[in-house]
Amino acid sequence: MSDPDGRFAAPPNSEGPRSERLFNAPVAVVLIALSMPVLFFFQRQLPDMGAAMAFAPIDLQNGRWGGLFTAMLLHGSWTHALMNAIGALAFGAPVARLFGDRIGPTVFLLFYIGCGVVAGLGYGLVHWGSTEAMVGASGAVFGLIGAATRLMGGRGRVLNLFDRRVIGASIAWMAVNAVTGLIGYAPGAEGARIAWEAHAFGFIAGLLVIGPLGRAFGKGPLPMGTSARPESDV
Repeated sequence: MSDPDGRFAAPPNSEGPRSERLFNAPVAVVLIALSMPVLFFFQRQLPDMGAAMAFAPIDLQNGRWGGLFTAMLLHGSWTHALMNAIGALAFGAPVARLFGDRIGPTVFLLFYIGCGVVAGLGYGLVHWGSTEAMVGASGAVFGLIGAATRLMGGRGRVLNLFDRRVIGASIAWMAVNAVTGLIGYAPGAEGARIAWEAHAFGFIAGLLVIGPLGRAFGKGPLPMGTSARPESDV
């Protein structure tokens, strides 16, 4: 297979060809992914299956904000938990690598939680006053997807928000998300309503916030039309 764009070339400052580990996802990403099935195992031992920790939009009216966080720790089924774990592992890796190794894991964790909270908050505002509970880390995972959308093809740099690749991928993700929500089917949903609005808010949060974070870590958005060649990172 040809590689005219150099997408598979060695990264900047590479010391030449070297073997890659088969599994090299950052530890923070692996721990978050593993936590989902582990927490679901313990969730199943609870008398109410964790219903007391779920989030419902009416909680915002009643001043109960804790559910915005605790709902991320719950899932509706094994399939639901495993699908989110796979998503976190796949899309969280490039995001975590952007932040580096020193304070990077802490920043990554806060970013992940922040996207999940924004997702839940957005869902709560759209369905203001509803008593229908929501669980799952899908909103936070969609935040990672949004961030990764601006990293794919950037060779370790954040692509400009209005880069055609970012716009095209974002439209595709949101179209699939909306259709899935309207059809009401997704693996692991098992008849439950899909909180596609939360996914959208999480995605938008990740898409926007990764820009300032990239600048903070010296890997800010590339100018529009700039090709992410190795020399551009010097």
